[in-house]
Amino acid sequence: MLVAAAGLVLDVITKHLAAGRLDPYNPVVLFGGLLRLQLIRNSGAAFSLGEGYTPVFAVLAAAALLFVIIALLPRLRHSGWAVALGFLMAGVAGNLVDRIFREPGFFRGHVVDFLQLPHWAIFNVADMCVCTAAVMIVILAIFRNISVGGEHYARKGPADRQTEENGAESTTPGQSRS
Repeated sequence: MLVAAAGLVLDVITKHLAAGRLDPYNPVVLFGGLLRLQLIRNSGAAFSLGEGYTPVFAVLAAAALLFVIIALLPRLRHSGWAVALGFLMAGVAGNLVDRIFREPGFFRGHVVDFLQLPHWAIFNVADMCVCTAAVMIVILAIFRNISVGGEHYARKGPADRQTEENGAESTTPGQSRS
C-alpha cells in the first residue's frame, strides 16, 4: 500500500504543479530536448485514443481498482506482486482522480498529461506507474512463474499435457515407473 500511496501522491502533486505553472502553448524544454514539459488535457485513453468516452474509461478504471482491492490484495503473499499491484493502483487511481474531479465535470474530467520524450506521446506519473506495473506483472507471471499468492507454478510442455490426457503418470528421463 505504501507504493500505491506514494505513487498517487506524486502523481497528484506533479499534475497540480503542471496545471498551475505550465503554459500549454509554451512548453519547457529540458536536458537538450530529451524531455519536454508540454501541458495537455486528455479526455481519452493512452495516446488520446477514445476521446469522448471519458465516462467509460472512468467506470473501467474504478472497476479495475476495485478488482485489485477485492480480488487480488487478499491473496497477496509475494513482495514483488505487492510492488507491482501498488504501482498499478497508483496509476489507475491517479488518472481516475482526474476523471472524477477535473473539468469538465464528474466522471468526465480530462487527465493532465505533461511529460514528453522525443517521438513519444505526452504522459504523466500515473501512466509511468501503470507501465511499470505491466512490466513487473509480465516478469512475475510469465518469466518467473510466480502467482499473486507467491506460489511458483510449473509450465506444462506438450509431453506433460499428452501424459495427463492419457491418464498416465509422467516420468523424468532415467526414471522408471513402479
